[in-house]
Amino acid sequence: MTLITLGISGSTGHDAAAAIFIDGELVAAVEEERLMRRRHAEGFLPYQAVRQCLLQAQVKPTDIDIVAIPYAPVSLFNKARWHYAYRHWYALDRSLDVLFNGNRRYRRHIRELNTFLESLHIPLSKLKIVPVQHQLAHASSSYHLSGSEGKTAILGLDTKGEYATIFLGYGEAGKIHRIKEFYDPDSLSGMYAAISDYLGFDILDGEFKVMGIAPLGDATKYDFSYLAKFSKGKFKIDNQLIGTVGFRRYKAKSRGHYFSQKLLDRLGPRREGNLTDEPYVHYAAAIQKCFEDYAIELVRYYLSDVLKDTGTLAIAGTSSLNIRLNQRLAELPEVKRLIVHPGCGDSGTAIGAAAYAVHKRKQKISALESVFLGPSYSTEQCIYACENHREKSRWEKLDNAPLKAAQLLADGELLAWFQGKMEFGPRALGNRSILANPAKQEVVDLLNKQLKFRESWRSFSPSVLDSFAGEFLEGPWDYYMCSSVKVAAKWREKYASVVYADGCTRAQVVSAKSNPRFHQLLKHFETISGHSLVVNTTLCRPGEALICSPEDAMNMFHGSDLKYLIMEDVLISKTEEVDSW
Repeated sequence: MTLITLGISGSTGHDAAAAIFIDGELVAAVEEERLMRRRHAEGFLPYQAVRQCLLQAQVKPTDIDIVAIPYAPVSLFNKARWHYAYRHWYALDRSLDVLFNGNRRYRRHIRELNTFLESLHIPLSKLKIVPVQHQLAHASSSYHLSGSEGKTAILGLDTKGEYATIFLGYGEAGKIHRIKEFYDPDSLSGMYAAISDYLGFDILDGEFKVMGIAPLGDATKYDFSYLAKFSKGKFKIDNQLIGTVGFRRYKAKSRGHYFSQKLLDRLGPRREGNLTDEPYVHYAAAIQKCFEDYAIELVRYYLSDVLKDTGTLAIAGTSSLNIRLNQRLAELPEVKRLIVHPGCGDSGTAIGAAAYAVHKRKQKISALESVFLGPSYSTEQCIYACENHREKSRWEKLDNAPLKAAQLLADGELLAWFQGKMEFGPRALGNRSILANPAKQEVVDLLNKQLKFRESWRSFSPSVLDSFAGEFLEGPWDYYMCSSVKVAAKWREKYASVVYADGCTRAQVVSAKSNPRFHQLLKHFETISGHSLVVNTTLCRPGEALICSPEDAMNMFHGSDLKYLIMEDVLISKTEEVDSW
């Protein structure tokens, strides 16, 4: 009998998403933000994403057997609640609430979930709802879909789930074992988020900018290790400085922050000017180093025995999006293989919770082979979007879209590239991308000025042919842009637009298997231009979610200064004339 499992995330936090497994195979996964066009879909359940997954999987609502959620009840006898109460003693209302009410967000979530499932016509009578602890869902997303057959060390770094913030354990024969957990407010991710807040950024998006600017600063000028302490296996943040609540929290302009006035007294005022100004650029470098150092201490203290046996480390949680940490972990002598799930943020817990529930039913889970798990659209649907858009588009059907794309890029044009199934996760991987010629610095500058409006110090990322990757990159690389990796010295000046200040880049390596059509484009571009890589950034405007549908692509295209968009086999142009191809 076929087992159909639906995983959903959202409502209690951010990054709502849905995923469907048929038996042990992940067949669809979609983030709600892509459909509702609101970044992170904070506070929402994934109504549109569930409907889209059902459509893709060709499954009826009545066929669903299990609904898995990445949020679980926590007993009064669990030390997580007592730890939270003890560490928040100064905020008596929170301390007492956690003891008497527990994680009441879970109870509210279950009530919302029942109404939500009924609205989707998923019958509650035949359904089993499986709550999975948040950090276990993160761990499952990385471990269960990795294809790893041996013992695998697992590191989970997250701001907060129910209460847990750091997970250290291992997977073996499909079962996940906890070695150690740490609880709110003692969060390594929370430490990084608090300093990102101090540096003038919004949480969830600002951490990436802090990580990006870090190589321009001098981490030796300031030591941020006082923000936390790790001794004899105990990790504890200084919550008189960061991770503050109640009266300890610094407030300005009617907004509370994740740090206290004491931190300001020590570091100076919260940044309002340019991040490259001193001392803030050095603060960014210092917090990045501090974050990496503590993470490595945790790994070596709790997971060294596992790593001696296997050499395989799976990292999970929102902070596994930190590509510089991933590079440090991958370069550890005891780590032979680093596994990072491409959708390792909270949207990925929809996949992880479902995978965990599937494993509990003794189903073997297939290894993740692709993150192209979203909707796709035919050439005819793309033409329909062109013909019915309020801006009357000039379009032409192409015989060879990858070849035409390569020609445009070789000529120095920017190109919006919309193909196949939408990616899951935060990276554009060649199906919803904006592409540029990496050898033409003026083109990359144009990309910033006309569309992305990114800070001048932020380099873009490349998509590289697998046949060139070994020559271009020095170190472990992947297909999903999950880790920073050194660029060989002889290529750094030639492709400066995709090389960071520390000589590294975040590369997607493209093979004929991983993305056949994008691989064709890169091969044509190599033949025409002599370059084996392209600049690849997300197909969206600043602050927007990644484009999903042809209609979204047309709106974005006509709301930008881009001149060319290729959707499937259709070229849309803003030039006066469209030549015949």
